[in-house]
Amino acid sequence: MRANDNPERARTRSLIELNVAVILFSGTSLFAKIIDLPVPYIIFGRSAIAAIALLVATLVTRTSIRPAKRGDLKVLVGLGVMLAVHWITYFQAIRVSTVAVGTIALHTYPIITVLVEPIVERKRMRPIDAVLALIVLLGIVVLVPEFSLTSSVSQGVLWGTLSAAIFTARNLIVRRFVQRYSGSTLMLYQTGVSALVLLPVVALTGGIGPTIAEWPAFLLLGTIFTALTQSLYAGSLRNLSATTVSIIATMLPLYSAIMAIIFLNEVPTIRTILGGGIVVGAVLIETARATRVRPKRGATA
Repeated sequence: MRANDNPERARTRSLIELNVAVILFSGTSLFAKIIDLPVPYIIFGRSAIAAIALLVATLVTRTSIRPAKRGDLKVLVGLGVMLAVHWITYFQAIRVSTVAVGTIALHTYPIITVLVEPIVERKRMRPIDAVLALIVLLGIVVLVPEFSLTSSVSQGVLWGTLSAAIFTARNLIVRRFVQRYSGSTLMLYQTGVSALVLLPVVALTGGIGPTIAEWPAFLLLGTIFTALTQSLYAGSLRNLSATTVSIIATMLPLYSAIMAIIFLNEVPTIRTILGGGIVVGAVLIETARATRVRPKRGATA
């Protein structure tokens, strides 16, 4: 909080930052359709540009980026690899289906978390968590018209759910490091490693690269829609409760669907709206319940 800010003003500013961040996060999905390049190339460009922007920001603010403890570097590198795979599978889900389907499938991650977390932390699963997981499964069943690998919706759900599983694992690991590193430092390491991991893949594509017309989209994706968005999101956490952050972040699939309608003319089908409503509803209930029971900071893509 700034020295001349009262608590109410600081909270209002953080609410604005959070809502702007969630809206920008929802716009990220559009780039999977806008940039006509292989998905790994898009993620390489996003990662490299974001890493450069974050590095400049840390140099300007003189933020230390040295690993706080021995052994942290290995984990940070692993998180970067996971980020690359998470982003690739998410964009692939959107590429083979629609923005709405890919985003809804990704946002099954809170339910995947409540299923995996008890195993990782050796705790007993609450019955309500199992019920909500079944409701999410129902939503996915409604979302998919037919379970066939030739169906674009089925492919989108599979890629999106895989992305959600990787995102869940990444979040569980990141949660152990948020006390030692700022959000921007964590993202600097992850985007930097993601770019390095994908560099050989991009090099093997030979002459494939963005056209002059696509460069502005790349720059927007890496700076405004990644580096700036992550900074706004991290900054909003200082003055808002975990409940507020998580519930507002749950609006992301809705914002993404609206943006896809406006900019891509992708109108969701009735099945997508109904299935997505069931999934998002269950996630919203779990988010509100979990943050009341054990408050924690939210996470987003």
